[in-house]
Amino acid sequence: MKKIGNQAAQGSQLILMMVVMFGSLMMFQDENIMRWIQVNFNAVFYPLIGFDGGSPVLTIILAGVIVTSLSSFFNNLFMDWKEMGKAQEASKAFQKEITKARKEGNQNRVNKLMKLQPQIMKKQTEAQSGMMKPMIFLFVFIVPIFIWLRFFLGNLDYYYLTVPWGSGVSLFYKPFLMQTWLWLYLIFSMVVGQMIRGGLKYITWSDQWKNIRGRIIPSRHN
Repeated sequence: MKKIGNQAAQGSQLILMMVVMFGSLMMFQDENIMRWIQVNFNAVFYPLIGFDGGSPVLTIILAGVIVTSLSSFFNNLFMDWKEMGKAQEASKAFQKEITKARKEGNQNRVNKLMKLQPQIMKKQTEAQSGMMKPMIFLFVFIVPIFIWLRFFLGNLDYYYLTVPWGSGVSLFYKPFLMQTWLWLYLIFSMVVGQMIRGGLKYITWSDQWKNIRGRIIPSRHN
C-alpha cells in the first residue's frame, strides 16, 4: 500500500507540474496578462532595483540574485538532501559491485544484484521527487520577474556597457546564441546560485532549519 501511495503522490506531483507549466505558457501568450505582469512587477522592482535605468548591469545582477535566491530556497525547502545523499551512495555502491561482478564473470552475483536494482531505483525516485515542486514556484513566482527584466531593459534610453574587450557594447547584441544581457544574467546567476545552494545545504543539517521546515511543511513530519 505504501508503494502505491508513493507512486500516486509522485504521479500527482508530475500532473500538477505539467498543468502549471501548460497554464503558465498559455498565460504568457495573452498580451493583456503579460502587460499586467510587466506593469505590476515594474511598480515593485523598478524603485527597488531599477536605479532609474542608470545601472542596467546592476539591475540584471540583482534580478539574478533574487531569482536564484528564491529558486534555491524553494528547492532546498522541498528537497531532502540527506535522503538524496543516501540514494546516491547506494547507487554508486550498486554500480561498483555489479561492474566488479561482471568483470569477474560472476553471473550468479550479477543476477542477485539485478534483483536489487528496482529497490535502488525506487530510492532514487523517492529522493528526487522533491525536485518537481520547486518547478511550480519557478513558473508562478520567478518567471514573472524574468518577464519584467526583459520589459525593463526594453524601455531603457541607454542600454550599452563597457567590457575589457570593447566599449559601447549593446545589451541586446547577440555574440553567441543569446543576447549580452542574458549572458550576464546567466553567468551571475550561476555563480551566486552555487554559493547560495552551498550555504543552504549546510544549513539543512541544522536543527533550526528542521524546525523552520517543519512549520512550513508540517505534513512531511507527521
